[in-house]
Amino acid sequence: MTTFNDFGLNPAIAKAVIAKGYSIPTPIQAQAIPPVMAGKDLLGVAQTGTGKTAAFALPILHRLAAIHVKPAPRHCRVLVLSPTRELATQIADNFKAYGASLGLSVAVIFGGVKYGAQIKALNQGVDVLVATPGRLIDHMNEGHLNLSATEVFVLDEADQMLDLGFFQPIRKIVAKLPMKRQNLFFSATMPKEIKALASDLLNSPVEVSVTPPSTTVDRVDQQVLFVETARKRVLLAELYANADLSRTIVFTRTKRGADKVAKHLGMCGVDAAAIHGDKSQPQREKALAAFKAGQIRALVATDIAARGIDVSEVTHVINFELPNVPESYVHRIGRTARAGLTGKAISLVGDDERNLLRDIQKVTRQTIPTFDRRNDKYLAQAQAAEAHLGFDAPGKGEGLESREAGGGNKDRRGGRGGQAQGQGPQGRGQAQGKPGAPGKTSNKQRQKFRSGGPRREGAPAVGGGGHGHVRDDARQVDGHRSDSRPAGRYGAPSSGYEPLKAEAGGDAGVALKRKRRRRPGNGPSATAS
Repeated sequence: MTTFNDFGLNPAIAKAVIAKGYSIPTPIQAQAIPPVMAGKDLLGVAQTGTGKTAAFALPILHRLAAIHVKPAPRHCRVLVLSPTRELATQIADNFKAYGASLGLSVAVIFGGVKYGAQIKALNQGVDVLVATPGRLIDHMNEGHLNLSATEVFVLDEADQMLDLGFFQPIRKIVAKLPMKRQNLFFSATMPKEIKALASDLLNSPVEVSVTPPSTTVDRVDQQVLFVETARKRVLLAELYANADLSRTIVFTRTKRGADKVAKHLGMCGVDAAAIHGDKSQPQREKALAAFKAGQIRALVATDIAARGIDVSEVTHVINFELPNVPESYVHRIGRTARAGLTGKAISLVGDDERNLLRDIQKVTRQTIPTFDRRNDKYLAQAQAAEAHLGFDAPGKGEGLESREAGGGNKDRRGGRGGQAQGQGPQGRGQAQGKPGAPGKTSNKQRQKFRSGGPRREGAPAVGGGGHGHVRDDARQVDGHRSDSRPAGRYGAPSSGYEPLKAEAGGDAGVALKRKRRRRPGNGPSATAS
């Protein structure tokens, strides 16, 4: 059996590898290290979590140690391009750990932080520079970096570079590199665009593939739970009743969605944090550090973090929403079952995501076991319990589900029937009704008087096709208008509303309309009908 000692690595490097607890190389390491040490170009195809970083870091460090030349100011001997900040930091940390006793300089450059420390490091010259494309080009344009003396160029996670639109920046960077250099090209998947880029960059490369493109990790137990989209967060909270979900990553498609899911989990008593592109670098680092330390159970992330989180003990990956790009599913679930461990991947799939699921199963060439959680009685009980606790109530928080309880929404469609109750500045409101047809509301009314009320403020809830009850501090009126004045600076008035029948074609929906009448000398008023 091959060990790291069989490669003939620099003794200091081999000692550092053993100190990290590794003795047997992974398949990608066993196949990639010898040709890279021989100075050949390499095309490596392997899934995330298979040890690709060490596969190029160890032979590169061996080369730099063998020919120890101080880099010139504003130059680097090795350039590694990474698609995300987290992955760039992870790669730089590996270089520092394996080359700790070699006296080599390692710098990492990415956006979201100030330029000062990065410029200082580049001015001194760097042996190994790990960077994201955008910030690297900024430094090149400002004259802080010259790539004419770069000996080794590494392009890591090339397929995600494609997904993030980095191909043109990459070509600009490559144009500044010397013709004589060693090229190492790594990707988890190999679509035709990646093959075309590889053929342009590589010179008679050695091809290493330890798994077929777009297959998933064998040690990941995958399952799909079909559920109504509106009930996803309820089901997610129910899943966390299982103590086995001790360290999980929850993936959403949008930054706003990640924040909402993290907030909802926190309301349910699950320690969670969100990480995405709108978070500052200190915020992202703090959330990731808390996750690695086991201080939070759930890290809610967008796909930007799919390949930048290197935590070996992730127990579960939950796809709260399926990715639009099928290959991203492979990278997401690759966050678990790392370092020889097993893991589980659970996908919550709504009816509108079935096409995405079919694409994923086609690309991965497998059928994922499915379970139908729609109309699940336990799920219904969990939803009722959350309603009792006040989650998603209009006027309390942001009214996240208020439109689904009835009334016209921003698309001018009546919401599904149901119950909603909330408490806001102008009292309590509740509604129950059947599915409503489109309600007639103007743009201004939709913004101000939608069923959930303004952000963070309460408003009377009116059910689609149902009957609304409004109560305020002055009086309670079982009907549509009261004599109360508006309560609160930002709140919608609890008076002056009457129902409008929906357009023909379904059960009656209810929209809100404010009628203004003037009493002589008393200004605006609303008279009960």
